[in-house]
Parts: sequence; C-alpha cells; structure tokens
Amino acid sequence: MSDSNNKFSRGIRYAVTTVVLVGVASGIWWVTHKQSAAAGGWQGKNGMAAAVGVATVVKQDAPLQIAALGTVNSTYTVTVHSRVDGQLDKVHFTEGELVKQGQLLAELDPRPFLASLTQAEGQLLRDQALLKNAQLDLQRYKQLLAQNSIAKQQVDTQEALEQQYQGTVKNDQGVVDNAKLQLSYSRITAPVSGRVGLRQVDPGNIVHASDATGVVVITQTDPINVLFSVPETSLTNVLTASQEAKGQLKVEVWDRDNQHKIADGMLLAIDNQLNTATGTVSLKAKFSNDKQRLFPNQFVNVHLQLGARANAIIVPTAAIQLGKVGSYVYTVNEDTSVSITKIVPGPVSGDNTVVESGLQPGQKVVIDGLDKLRDGAKVKVIDRNAKPDAAGGEGGRGARAHKGDGGGRAPASASASASTSHASAPN
Repeated sequence: MSDSNNKFSRGIRYAVTTVVLVGVASGIWWVTHKQSAAAGGWQGKNGMAAAVGVATVVKQDAPLQIAALGTVNSTYTVTVHSRVDGQLDKVHFTEGELVKQGQLLAELDPRPFLASLTQAEGQLLRDQALLKNAQLDLQRYKQLLAQNSIAKQQVDTQEALEQQYQGTVKNDQGVVDNAKLQLSYSRITAPVSGRVGLRQVDPGNIVHASDATGVVVITQTDPINVLFSVPETSLTNVLTASQEAKGQLKVEVWDRDNQHKIADGMLLAIDNQLNTATGTVSLKAKFSNDKQRLFPNQFVNVHLQLGARANAIIVPTAAIQLGKVGSYVYTVNEDTSVSITKIVPGPVSGDNTVVESGLQPGQKVVIDGLDKLRDGAKVKVIDRNAKPDAAGGEGGRGARAHKGDGGGRAPASASASASTSHASAPN
C-alpha cells in the first residue's frame, strides 16, 4: 500500500512539472513572437497591409464656425382672451391660417354693451341740460348783482352749482367712453401678426375675461427666432468674433439630418450669464421666415459663423484621434507605413479642423480604416471614390476587401469613434 502511494505521488509531481515546463516554453515563444512581430511592423489580417483612405494636409483660409442644436422659437406667442364677459357670437378666422395685426377674429353678442352705452349717453344728455340751465341762471344773477338787485351770496351759490354740474357732465362723459370701450371689446382682434392655432371655444359658449385657455393662440412666425447653446470654452471666441463683426454674426440653420440649409440669419442676442448646470451659454438668432420653412419648437442644426482663419493648416476632422498621448493622427510615411503624430487641434471649420502644431502641408493622414492601425503598421492606400470596373480590377478588389475582411474604408464617423474608444490606444 505504501509503495502504491509513493508511485501515485511521484506521478502527480511529474505531471505538475510537465505542465509548468510547457507553460514556461509557451510564454517564451509568445514573447519572442511578439518582439519579432513588433520588429517587423504590425500587419493587417492574414499578414496583409491594411487598406486605408488618406487625405492631404493643406494650408488655406479656413472659415470658422460652431455647430449646435437649436430650437425654433416664435418671436411672440399670444393667447388671445376676451376682455369682457359675454356670449361668443361669431368666429371670423380659420384654424391654422396667417392673420394680420388688427384683423377681426371673433365677435361677442354686443346687445348688453349697446344697452349700457345708451343708458350712459342718456344720463350725459340730462346732466348737460342741467349744466346749461345753471350757466344761464348764473349770467342773469351777475346782471342783477351789477344793478344791486340781489345779494352776492346768491351769485356765489349759483357759481358753485354750475361747477357741480360741470363735474357731473365730465363724469357722465367718462361713463359713456367706458361703455364705448366695452362695446369695442366685444370685437376680438389680433394683437400681433402670425399664425392662429386651434380654436379653444366654439360659438354659442359664454366666455369670460378670466378664462385660462382664451379663444385662440397666435404665434408670430415671420420673423422667427432660434435658441441654441454653445459651451463655455467657445464663449471667448464668440464674444471676440461678435465684437469684430459689430454684432453682425451670420447664423445658418440646417435640417435635422444636417444635409440641407433652411435659412440664413443673424445673431440677435447673447445671454448675460452661464448655465452652471450645463456649462453653456444661451444665444438667440433671428431669421426671416417668409416661406414658412421654420416652425415653432422645431429642432434644427445651427452653424454660427465666426469669421475665418487665414493661412491655417487643416485636416479632416475624421483623421483626429484621442488617446493617452492626447490628440494625434496617423501619418503615412514613404515606405507605406504609418506613424503616430501628436497634434494640437484648433477650432473646427466645417468637416475640417485647424491644426495649431504637429503637421506640415503636404503630409498624408489616414481618415478611413483607423480601427485597423497601430504605430508602424503597413498600409495600402485606396481611392475612396473609386468604382469597381467590369473586369474586377483594383477598384473591385478594394470593394471586396471592404465587404470581406473589413480592410476597406469605413465611414469617417465610425472609424473615428472606433479609434477613439479602442482599448489599446497608443501610450
């Protein structure tokens, strides 16, 4: 039994020793293979050079702009209320139509207001007659006083009575004017020009001046405003450009897909404080909307123009990556390998970015296929605009590479996103 146990223990030790030796040998082989691969440069899948698209670094005047998301906001939004209580008699607008300021929208039953006006005018006529009689008596009393026929006290009393009637007539005139005003309020007119919404009350209903919903809502859509925000880091550039342009900064609005420009306008105002919760400042731009292409509460893409940078070095924004070393691009060397080049990016200019330092005009930078690259990798430059021919030439091989092994070009946004978030960013 003892011999069996000893043989079993020796067998276990031999097995453990064998596993350790195999593991050490595997580790040595892996390290040696990695060093050899690093020395020979990283290759694409199956040892093939990665197919990439490139762009040339250029030096030119770069228009500067800030892109932001905006919301269309009407210049005026007015809830039209009745200013008096009464029965809604007639409606003179069609829902959704454009109306002009002062246009008749609705009418209340005017008869109660006409009756009040008639009463006020009757009271005014009565008191005017009393005033006229008092004035005639005063003239007679003054003649008699000149003849010493009556006491002066009687003349003074008549003067006071005449002034009293003057006050009564003036008060009556105020009542008449108020009755006319109430009668005018029975005709509801548009306070501003704009588009009317859906009717909030139907004819025949009793409306009150205190009703919360009102009769209809009018939004002024020409001109129209767009509200948007820019980050705090861009505020200095916006203020500087606004001062240089004397407040006449151009603003463009594009559709939700950022493919078609809708309108051109001007920057109207910059808010007087930052939003500490979001780190942004709000801006308002004004646009002519005679074609009614902008609609209140519509989401749009805003391009705020900040002038131009003269003789700037620019590269496509898709070429710029972000890693542990900061911002960098892959530059293509003469031996068709790529190198990581650190850069200092500046402001954005459309689809391009101004580079403050790190690149020179004429250099080639990779913009497609970035997720396949490492420092020193061999690449194969392909024409991004090439179309496959009937014989399956170079363009056809590039297309097959794109569909098969992923070595072809990828969309700029996808490649930039993949490279930025890659787990093995360069050290």
